Amino acid sequence: MTSDASGAARPLVSVRQLQVLLLAGLIAAWEILPRAGLVPPVILAPFSATIEVGFTSFGIFAPALLTTLGEIAAGLVIAYAGGGVIGLVLGSVRGLRLTLLPLLSSAYAIPFVVIYPILIAWIGIGPQSKIWFGGMYGLFPMALATAAGVQLVDERLLLAARSMGASRRQQILEVMIPATLPALVAGLRLGGALVIIGVVVAEMLASTGGIGFLITQYRTMFQTPQVYFGVLIVLVLAGGLDWLIGRLERWATPAHRTREAG
Repeated sequence: MTSDASGAARPLVSVRQLQVLLLAGLIAAWEILPRAGLVPPVILAPFSATIEVGFTSFGIFAPALLTTLGEIAAGLVIAYAGGGVIGLVLGSVRGLRLTLLPLLSSAYAIPFVVIYPILIAWIGIGPQSKIWFGGMYGLFPMALATAAGVQLVDERLLLAARSMGASRRQQILEVMIPATLPALVAGLRLGGALVIIGVVVAEMLASTGGIGFLITQYRTMFQTPQVYFGVLIVLVLAGGLDWLIGRLERWATPAHRTREAG
């Protein structure tokens, strides 16, 4: 620990530096363990071999990535819009909240992958089944988080805002969004991650395209570097979505909007 001019103790390593060190350590272990023979290459391909295969096979992965991105984007619309509306209604109407919210929570606990064969039977193995599976997978946490966020809004704050002549838009932007923001961000993050997982898993189970399809195809042929490159793409997609949500969260905070207005 070190001290600044005010005498407050500061850690020797910042959180960001610690994250970078941890990531560098994981990549180093990923490279060294199979190279040293501690892990069979058929189980874990070296990091450098994985990246090299990604570049040489980019013509194969690029169309699959576009397919997966399209399915994820459509699934996010279903999860965020549908879950947001359902959560808003359940959180706002006491009778519906008491009746339906426990059922929604119970349904969320069911392993969702069991319904995918039903979706295939109804829709087929095309992109639509992946979109709906991923969208429904992410809808539940989004709905639950939105409902929880609405319940966090203090009615006295809304009453005070109305008494001061605030419009409905101002009540939403200045009172409801700041109050529900932590729960909404949690729902966006978890719901978005589950959409990505749902789409990729659906592609792995039954598909003719997408990153999940390539992962399964290369796994059956024991082409480990290609498998791990596909996994890397999925991790980058999840990390990129989480980064975007974090940027949205910072933009939506009252302090940030006050600075922008100033």
